[in-house]
Amino acid sequence: MSATFAEALEARTQDVLDNCTRCGRCFEVCPMTAPAGIAGESAADVVGGVLDIIRGGSGTPASERWAQVCSGSGSCIPACPEDVNPRFMLALARVAKQRHASADEQHRNGSAAFSKMGRGVRVLSRMQLPADVLKRFHGDGPAATPPDVVFYTGCNVLKTPHIVLLALDILDALGVSYTVMGGPGDCCGVLQFRSGDLNASGRIAYRTTDRFAGTGAGKVLAWCPTCTIQIGENVLPGRQGAPDAPAYDLEAFVVYLGDQLDRLRPLMRHRVEKRVGLHEHPGVAGVCESAIKILKAIPGLEYVELAQPQVGYMCNTLQALPAFKREVHRGILEAAAEAKVDALAGVYHACHRELCSHERDWPFEVVNFLELIGEAMGIRREDNFKRLKKMQDTDRILADVMDLVESHGLGLEEVRAVIEKELLGEQPLPLASARVDRDVASAPG
Repeated sequence: MSATFAEALEARTQDVLDNCTRCGRCFEVCPMTAPAGIAGESAADVVGGVLDIIRGGSGTPASERWAQVCSGSGSCIPACPEDVNPRFMLALARVAKQRHASADEQHRNGSAAFSKMGRGVRVLSRMQLPADVLKRFHGDGPAATPPDVVFYTGCNVLKTPHIVLLALDILDALGVSYTVMGGPGDCCGVLQFRSGDLNASGRIAYRTTDRFAGTGAGKVLAWCPTCTIQIGENVLPGRQGAPDAPAYDLEAFVVYLGDQLDRLRPLMRHRVEKRVGLHEHPGVAGVCESAIKILKAIPGLEYVELAQPQVGYMCNTLQALPAFKREVHRGILEAAAEAKVDALAGVYHACHRELCSHERDWPFEVVNFLELIGEAMGIRREDNFKRLKKMQDTDRILADVMDLVESHGLGLEEVRAVIEKELLGEQPLPLASARVDRDVASAPG
């Protein structure tokens, strides 16, 4: 049997402590140190402080700050001469800080975060799609013949379900057999991991990874970068060598799609006459390169390189530095406008949720890059999330989705809360037009 997640993590933690030489190379290449105001600190001292935190100490203010602002960019990983994964090291430091709380508090915090996420996924997905379409997101278990792949959605992408539908449409067109897994019932355990509740995190993650193995597929295609990193770096390495270790490859869906370009190219028969820039995050290796390669292969599409910082693996990983996050969003929008693009394309769902409504204020559309592939293939899935968010009015949105709300049996107060706190509330950079719309709505007559 595999060791428990906590036991495996303890052994891997010791490996980090044994092998890190405090050379500081990871700190020196980190793109978050300047925005966090710690770039001038001694790299060796900051790394040493991180190791002290992992051992249970208090570290230093700069080392604690570095761990807090890590956005998972991944530039530190190839920089380490000792093959230590500094991104994993910083995750261990954050967990170590959470472990100072009581076990009950760790469990409460993890459960609360999981419940909030589950509510948002459940309500937002049902506000956009009928039950028969939502069934596509839940596999029926192992098939008589093992599928080629498991398509693993993760959880939060289901808030923007058109992205998932497009991914499945593309797999169908490629003739790839698959089973779909994801949603809160197949969670990666990251929320409990972040709260320090390693028992719950391990139980959830091991159940999910064992369910992957139970399908018989040789490859799991993960959409979500959070899940890719949590499972690929925090969970599966601790099970290597155990008799019951899962035997499949975990790969980012976008990287897989890039590798299928020779098969995909003949399916993209329709010209897409657009200038397109890509909103990039480097955190999962190969994803941006694969997306760019595919965009350049779309007939008629002109790919435009946009100046932007190479940080994080999704926009929500910049949350620890809200002012910097707003600067990143403003910068990519301004770069897209200056380049006179017709479309600013993103890769991931969290970025899309935060940026899509800016389409109201800028002379280009904001899309997911799969929409452009779909357009070239003659496939269209409506982005209901963007359509609703651009309304910028809770009552209008509620009236628009009322049929779906009633058919799914959702409570009105719960739906209203999700609209206000998540659909509209998730807006790091304010919309220029939001104030105008509110003034018009409140005007007499």
